[in-house]
Amino acid sequence: MHKKTTVLGKVLRRLRRYIPAAVAALVMATAYVAMSLYIPILVGRAIDCIVDAGKVDFAAMSAELVTIALCAGIGGLAQWLMTLINNRITYCVTRDIRNEAFRHLQILPLSYLDTHPQGDTVSRVIADVDTFADGLLMGFTQLFTGVMTIVGTLVLMLLINWKIALVVIVLTPLSLVVAAFIAGRTHSLFALQAKTRGEQTAIIDETVGQIKVVQAFNRESAALDAFDEVNDRLEKASLRAIFYSSLTNPSTRFVYALVYAGVALVGSFMAIGGGISVGHLSSFLSYANQYTKPFNEISGVIAELQNALACAGRVFDLIEAPAQTPEPQTPEKPDTVRGAMEIKDLTFSYTPDKPLISEFTLSVEPGQRVAIVGPTGCGKTTFINLLMRFYDPQGGQIALDGVDTGHMARGQLRSCIGMVLQDTWLKAGTIRENIAMGKPDATDEQIIEAAKKSHAHSFIKRLPKGYDTVIGESGGNLSQGQKQLLCIARVMLCLPPMLILDEATSSIDTRTEMRIQKAFDAMMEGRTSFIVAHRLSTIREADVILVMKDGKIVEQGSHDALLEANGFYAKLYNSQFAQV
Repeated sequence: MHKKTTVLGKVLRRLRRYIPAAVAALVMATAYVAMSLYIPILVGRAIDCIVDAGKVDFAAMSAELVTIALCAGIGGLAQWLMTLINNRITYCVTRDIRNEAFRHLQILPLSYLDTHPQGDTVSRVIADVDTFADGLLMGFTQLFTGVMTIVGTLVLMLLINWKIALVVIVLTPLSLVVAAFIAGRTHSLFALQAKTRGEQTAIIDETVGQIKVVQAFNRESAALDAFDEVNDRLEKASLRAIFYSSLTNPSTRFVYALVYAGVALVGSFMAIGGGISVGHLSSFLSYANQYTKPFNEISGVIAELQNALACAGRVFDLIEAPAQTPEPQTPEKPDTVRGAMEIKDLTFSYTPDKPLISEFTLSVEPGQRVAIVGPTGCGKTTFINLLMRFYDPQGGQIALDGVDTGHMARGQLRSCIGMVLQDTWLKAGTIRENIAMGKPDATDEQIIEAAKKSHAHSFIKRLPKGYDTVIGESGGNLSQGQKQLLCIARVMLCLPPMLILDEATSSIDTRTEMRIQKAFDAMMEGRTSFIVAHRLSTIREADVILVMKDGKIVEQGSHDALLEANGFYAKLYNSQFAQV
């Protein structure tokens, strides 16, 4: 209950900016309710114009009928405007929440994104917000009118005949007790449903994203089994949630039927005794129905609100997840970025019980080419993540030209470093847009020149529309090598002061790699460069080679010096080039 209250409070805080619109909707709701409550009075008057056979006051009845039509028209217009305003409020709030969630995604630490399935995160931003919107819209539309209808009909029934009104007042609380009892047990069921739906989205996202791997290893049956298992759990969770929430409506309808029957019975006896006119009894029965109907609608809304609040809770969990380390209030930056790096006693681990990098110390001169080699899992890519501040170290310091990178703005630091990874990332758009990602104001000549340097120009010209060819998400039908060439062209266009090449040519054929290596050599001239490579033939010309093992530098020096030392590097090198 406490969590539901907290989530509701967060929703209400996001409604504050739409108070004027909410007031306008309330005015329209008031007009609609007033008209709907006034019409039964007019109907009662029209009925009372029929005194007996041959004694009908047609003039008075006609006037009442015209007034009824006018009130119905005004009520319909007010209801339409109220619905329009409520729709706008609802979808503006959901737009704001989605924007807030997506903005927060940009500043979440990679540790969050690495430990939460992408599909579940997508489900929170898309499906959960949609479900929340449906519940919020139903709440706005029916709660506004429902509350005022209840109050208005109660007042009018007391004015017409307080004795009959007591029958309604005494029996109505039964429906509230039933609705509250059922609603209190449905929130946890809807929360489980939302959580399981997130798991299902994660499996779909993962399977579709890696469908080639699934098919290549004949894992279709295993993927289907995994999906069926989650789908079965979602079915059971959904059925339970919907079943229990569906009990509310028929249970409350039964109570309201009792109320209506009680009013009809008591009112009929009073009408026979002359205590109330037939017209007033007709109005009273109409009010009894109008009085109970909002309770019935609100009980249905309660079930939707349980689902909406459960989904909103998941979205707010994402929005309130701890962000990455805040940017310094007064960020520092080097006067001139020369590329000197000082790393002292660096310590880092992804999990506290598994240390990865410890006591890592390194000094890099401006313009040096630093190669990083070592077995898989030794910390090479982790070191790159720390350089780029994708992760912050638990201890030690990384300084760029004398300035602690922890005191620099992330954007400033990353603008100094160009990065090409083994994993490519291309967005849906044209080839031109993908190359110019780091330099949106680049001219066509600059883009083409960068593509030529990366040897991507030839295959781009063979595409249907050249540089204007639109590619899909993750590169569409381009080969892995072509994708990597575009990522290399992207960095060659920016030409930042420092470079990080993490297996940058792993998916490129040997002939093209030799050509690109020459372009890299020219690009790295005078730029501090960090090169991560498993193919040791690509790093022979590095100024210094760092040999990592178990998160520590075990050797460092030039290629020839390390071979002469006949240590760990020599073993790695000889394992690749030993004669069989």
